[in-house]
Amino acid sequence: MAKKLSKLQMAQQKAEAAAKKTNQKIDELGKHTSALYTALTQIQSLFDRIRNVPEENRLKYEKLKAIRVNWKQQAEKIELEYKKAEVKAAGQGAAGIGAGVAVAALGPTAAMGIATTFGVASTGTAISALSGAAATNAALAWLGGGALAAGGGGMAAGSAFLALAGPVGWAIAGVSVVASGLMFFKSKGDKERLENVYTLISNRDIKSYELAIVELSERIARIIDESGKLNEAIAKIETFGTDYTSMTEAQQYELGAYVNLMEASTMLLVNPILGLQPKYSEQDFEKLCAAESDLYRSYFASHKTMVISMANLLYKIKLDDKDRKLLAKSLKKNKDFLSSVHMSKKEFDADDVTMVERALSHKYQYSAY
Repeated sequence: MAKKLSKLQMAQQKAEAAAKKTNQKIDELGKHTSALYTALTQIQSLFDRIRNVPEENRLKYEKLKAIRVNWKQQAEKIELEYKKAEVKAAGQGAAGIGAGVAVAALGPTAAMGIATTFGVASTGTAISALSGAAATNAALAWLGGGALAAGGGGMAAGSAFLALAGPVGWAIAGVSVVASGLMFFKSKGDKERLENVYTLISNRDIKSYELAIVELSERIARIIDESGKLNEAIAKIETFGTDYTSMTEAQQYELGAYVNLMEASTMLLVNPILGLQPKYSEQDFEKLCAAESDLYRSYFASHKTMVISMANLLYKIKLDDKDRKLLAKSLKKNKDFLSSVHMSKKEFDADDVTMVERALSHKYQYSAY
């Protein structure tokens, strides 16, 4: 007879299933963003052919073109970095890494889905305050979590990606890896207490995934709608000729409306899926440091990676003194965790958990206004 699953195991299974479903939605989003990008490129090439377009209109769609090109470059970079990570992880001899990664195999459309999910602003900075390499790492961490959730390479695949991705990885795929520290506890009471903390984290993540799935579905529906409108616009513009001054007033007005349509469509490509942004970002950390006294600021500055990582893990999780001690004891034994936050076993203790809670309470305060 199968052994009855614990409350934590059930929550983790549910979180993994939700993560897998979210990954599938991101992949689906990628297929639609790819079609939207193609339609936007087509309409752009038609606009490029038209002479004597008023300067303000031209500037507007040139700016949109730059945003789209940047988004495409980000997607290509994610695809490339993922392949590099795959090779690196395989080289480190992570057992079953091939199987785990194959589940979240990353083609160009999946990379586009990820580029949209994590959001790329026109400056090339991810809107979630992750830029360049960090945004790529967030995407890789997400996929690491996805490979982990889908089975296959399991823990080895997951931890290889987490080592690569750093704190964001811990936020996304953290519980499955961090909870492995439970086996070190002999006291049943301690183990149950810690299991409760991890169950709360898993349940919080399930809610995040479920909301993200709704958000992804809504984005896909809007993209399908906008792609249809763009294709109609393409057919119309082809009949307008190539000289703006020779067009009727109605056609000129319509062209202006199409520039607005291009703008709205481009935003669907680059605006992030809010439900999948880090719960505690670099911006939150900067606000914290700006508000703190020199003593606290000095601590936070020298423990930045750990604070952001743990704040993501413990966001909206209430702990008492015993929980803090047990959590610290569990994490102290986790080499993957310690190396990802650049701390040694001797350096990390319950006081660090208390400092993370201080950072979080600051975020809760300013988020309330």
